[in-house]
Amino acid sequence: MICLMTLASVYQSTDCAISFELFPPKTSEGVELLCKNVERLMQFGPKYFTCTYGAGGSSQGTTLEVLQKVKQITNLPVASHLTCVGSTVKELESYLTEAGRIGVDYIVALRGDPPKGTTQFEVTEGGLKYANELVELIRGRFGNLGIAVAGYPETHQEAVDFQTDLTNLKRKVDAGADIVITQLFYDNDDFYRFRDACEKVGIEVPIVPGILPVTNFKQAKRIASMCKAAIPQSLESAMTEADDDQDQFRVGVEHARQQTIDLVNNGVPGIHYYVLNKSEAAAELLDGLSLTSC
Repeated sequence: MICLMTLASVYQSTDCAISFELFPPKTSEGVELLCKNVERLMQFGPKYFTCTYGAGGSSQGTTLEVLQKVKQITNLPVASHLTCVGSTVKELESYLTEAGRIGVDYIVALRGDPPKGTTQFEVTEGGLKYANELVELIRGRFGNLGIAVAGYPETHQEAVDFQTDLTNLKRKVDAGADIVITQLFYDNDDFYRFRDACEKVGIEVPIVPGILPVTNFKQAKRIASMCKAAIPQSLESAMTEADDDQDQFRVGVEHARQQTIDLVNNGVPGIHYYVLNKSEAAAELLDGLSLTSC
C-alpha cells in the first residue's frame, strides 16, 4: 500500500519534514547506485523524494523511470520537476498525464533555465512563459497533483530586484502552489529575511529551505555562481584551508549540519536536501539530530 498524503499535509506536523532531491542518472550503473543511496536515506524518515530532469526536458523519460523505482523502494510519495522550457501546452499535459499514470504525487513547477548556450528564456510556440501559468495548468487540469514552486532567498539571477522577484513568487502561490521550496543558500540569515518578506506580502504556504551540503569547494563555487548564492567568508576560508578532499567534506558537512540545527530551532516546517544522488553527506549531517521544530 502506497502512503498517500497531500503535499500541504506533509508540513502540518510539529516535526521538521525532510525531503531529498535526486537527478536522473545517465547509466544503468548510476540508477543502481541511486537506488542504494535512496535505501540508505530512508533511515532519516523522509516524507518524499523529488527528481529533476535534464535541460530542455532531455531526460524526462528517465525521470519518470527513476521516480517509479523510488516509489517502489520507499513506498513514499514522489515529485517530478517540470519546466516550461521547450514544451507546448499539449506536451506538458501529456507529461502530466503520464506522470499521474505511473504514480507521481507532486510536481515541482518551474519556468526553467534557458537552454545551454543561451542567456535568455524564450517561449516555445504553443507553450508557456511563466511558472505561474504552469501552476494554473496543473491546478486546473490535474488537481490531484500537489504543487511546489521555487523561491529565491538571494533573488533569482534574472530578476530586476528582490521585490519584483517576491511579486512573481506571490503570483505562483496565488495560482495554486501548495508550498515554496527555496534555492540553496549557505547563510541562514538570507533565508530568514526571505521568509519574513514572504509573510509581509501575504504568502501563507509553507516556506521550505533548500540545503546543498558543500563536499567539494570547487563544485560548490560553480553551483553557487549559477544560482547567485553567496558563500560566507567563514565557510570559504575553512574550505580553502582544508588539507585534502576528506577535510573539505568534513568542513562542508559540518556547516550544513549547523544550518540544519539552526533552521529547526527557528521553526522551519521542513528542509529539502539537494543530495546529488549521494547519501554520505546527508547521512553525516543528519545522524543523531532531533528534527522536532521548537
